[in-house]
Amino acid sequence: MWSPDQYFKNLFGSVTPSEKFQASSAQEWSEWRERLRKRFVQLLGGSPAESSELAPVLLESKDCGDYIRERIQIQTYPGLHMPVYVLVPKERKERSEAVIACHGHGYGSKDIVGLTANGEEKSGDIGYQKNFAVELVKRGYITVAPELLGFGDRKLFVDAQAQNSCHRLSTFLLAMGQTMAGYRVFETLRCVDYLLTRIDVDAERIGCMGISGGGLVCSFAAAIDDRISAAVVSGFTNTFQDSILSIHHCVDNYVPGLSLVAEMPDLLGLIAPKPLLVEAGTKDPIFPVQATLQAYEKIRNVYRLLEKEEKLELDLFEGDHEISGKVAYDWFRRVWA
Repeated sequence: MWSPDQYFKNLFGSVTPSEKFQASSAQEWSEWRERLRKRFVQLLGGSPAESSELAPVLLESKDCGDYIRERIQIQTYPGLHMPVYVLVPKERKERSEAVIACHGHGYGSKDIVGLTANGEEKSGDIGYQKNFAVELVKRGYITVAPELLGFGDRKLFVDAQAQNSCHRLSTFLLAMGQTMAGYRVFETLRCVDYLLTRIDVDAERIGCMGISGGGLVCSFAAAIDDRISAAVVSGFTNTFQDSILSIHHCVDNYVPGLSLVAEMPDLLGLIAPKPLLVEAGTKDPIFPVQATLQAYEKIRNVYRLLEKEEKLELDLFEGDHEISGKVAYDWFRRVWA
């Protein structure tokens, strides 16, 4: 009798997002994209008010056979620094394609570059993220794996024994009028800044690939910055209604007021007309496959309007909440050909 279930269902149903995609011409699409991008950046917390020098510092370097694994430090916000793994293939072009690899929940960037939480080489189970940064560098891409805020070496001291600092940092940022999603997205865009300083990177071929929470970061970054020219979003594409608003998720997924402005497919539609690959497991328990398919169709409406449907692809694989890579690892070179 007193359950609020129906009330909140009605509340959500009473909202029509103000920037729901409804364009019927290229001109209307362009105007919609400009409006939504601007509003989206505001909701994420706005672009950093102050610019800062990247000030890259080489922390370590290791020969891994086919590639060199470096770890560098860059400054993202004034006074805030981020460690980043840079995997450089030994055999590469004068100017190579580059991919930013965004890890999901776990112990951070070490997981996707083939290391344990203690920094030792992995053996045995490679986990749901399947060392995907290593798989990318083996395909010849210069691969950058940032340590997203709140994970691994970027946890708060008080959370040293915890899995992450997502809750403490997310709630702190919300109280400050900022969002964890915003910080992670804009820090990832600093990785683009870094790649553009390298003479061995093809500036027209910088991509992004992310899984789960890293899929959020990757998709949101590609949605607002066209320096990212292609994106693979794994284990994230869905609707807010059927995923983070219906199933328990980390607080770092939530952006105040976002559902009043757009649904997830609208936001991923901002990536158009750039190449986008959606990777999804049929048995993903936290991003249900039926909602993924619904979201994909809505994103396809944007590409269809722009007559760029061939730029949008779906890899629906038999699996859980995990990386597949069967299509993704070689996809970048194909779409950049």
